[in-house]
Amino acid sequence: MTATVVTNAARESAPPPRLSVLIPFYKESPTTLLRALTPTPGVEIVLLDDGSGQAELTQEVISTIDEIALPVTFLSLTHNEGRARGRNRLTQAARGDYFLCLDSDMLPDAPDFLTRWLEVMNDNPAVVFGGFSLLQAPMDKRFAIHRLMATKSDCLDAATRALMPEKYVFTSNLLIRRDVFAAQDFDNRFTGWGWEDVEWAMRVAQQFGVTHIDNPATHLGLDTAETLMRKYEQSVGNFARVIDKHPQVVATYASYRAARLIRKLPLRGALRATLRGVIRNEALPLKARAFGLRLYRAALYSEVV
Repeated sequence: MTATVVTNAARESAPPPRLSVLIPFYKESPTTLLRALTPTPGVEIVLLDDGSGQAELTQEVISTIDEIALPVTFLSLTHNEGRARGRNRLTQAARGDYFLCLDSDMLPDAPDFLTRWLEVMNDNPAVVFGGFSLLQAPMDKRFAIHRLMATKSDCLDAATRALMPEKYVFTSNLLIRRDVFAAQDFDNRFTGWGWEDVEWAMRVAQQFGVTHIDNPATHLGLDTAETLMRKYEQSVGNFARVIDKHPQVVATYASYRAARLIRKLPLRGALRATLRGVIRNEALPLKARAFGLRLYRAALYSEVV
């Protein structure tokens, strides 16, 4: 599929960058993130609209990149290619020695965010994850379960993440050296939501190693419980693919062990229906509903373990 390409004036006159910031998006505007990235010498942005098909969104993005000082290349697709293919396409349009993968719903927590990444690059690391936080995320009650779960399992400091380096690698805030990605790109067979970045990290960790630092960005895009359930449902096939490719690594994950236990139970469909009721019941304690959501994911995964 051929992409429509738009560049801004800063891109036309900019020298080759050291760092390419790669931002895919789909039906959600990346303009808040674009305006939050401090103009920094040696940095370019490469955007990909993965088939949103929304003319107003396209025009909003074009207007924004014309306003900002960072060099920008904007790729637009007519049809959705998916997260893995999209990120591979972004790297092909990038010119930097390093790629910084940022999700479009992220927001840097410090004004020197890009400068700190350039400093990290001076040590020539292969792959570095900067971490993410919820410091600037919305406090709406409808996102309370996601906030609780993310705080416990995802918003971890570098020392904690380094204990299982390949597990805590997400394309939300991830630095990758160009030659590393040339050797190990994302598996295009992953479709839908989930696991393509973790599976990639499993391969890369074995060959190059993964480093963790504290240079976080906020995950603004918290989800409702209903959206999380849908995403977990979409991720079952990808989880099966990870098991097939990395059985020994996945066997150490709590979600895998829980799925194996649930696999032994009768009436798993009834269990999932019961858990959906628990998750939706706003009269129950938040921790109980979050626990139910984790069990629901394990119950879904029990069909493929």
